[in-house]
Amino acid sequence: MTGETTTAEQQAMVEEFLDGLVTAFGISAKAVPVAADDDSFEINLEGENEALGLLIGPRGRHVVALQEVAKTMLQRRLPGVRRARVRVDVGGYRQRRREALEAYVRELAGAVVERGTERGLEPMNAADRKVVHDTVNEIAGVDTISVGDEPRRRVVLVPSSPSDAPNPSDEA
Repeated sequence: MTGETTTAEQQAMVEEFLDGLVTAFGISAKAVPVAADDDSFEINLEGENEALGLLIGPRGRHVVALQEVAKTMLQRRLPGVRRARVRVDVGGYRQRRREALEAYVRELAGAVVERGTERGLEPMNAADRKVVHDTVNEIAGVDTISVGDEPRRRVVLVPSSPSDAPNPSDEA
């Protein structure tokens, strides 16, 4: 296929692909478009809770794999074409994960500020690390650093250095 394809056309391709994939696995789920703009779209697989658990997998690994397979399918079907960013979710898992991770990070950040000691998190994917960094950016007295190499890269919450604190004379 040559030329340009719209984001809507790409989204339809991914919907059809995911529907075929879950059918091939004998899982009762349906690909539902969630959002789209000029250069990205999101599709959520919805269905019965038991089926969704299989599609989510341990720690959301299957969700990540579904997204990667959908991106690869587009790359192969549309060589040389500018493709939209694809985001695949299953039963709203990513939003629930984000909310749980934010709450956990706020709790850890409070401990870092209170005790003045750093706290490391388990290795996580880039999307989860971004949630951690974004959450901590809203909290005074704590910063983040990423350490290690993929796939063992993780975030460490560290107390802010005194030079990071606001200077009262700057507010005058």
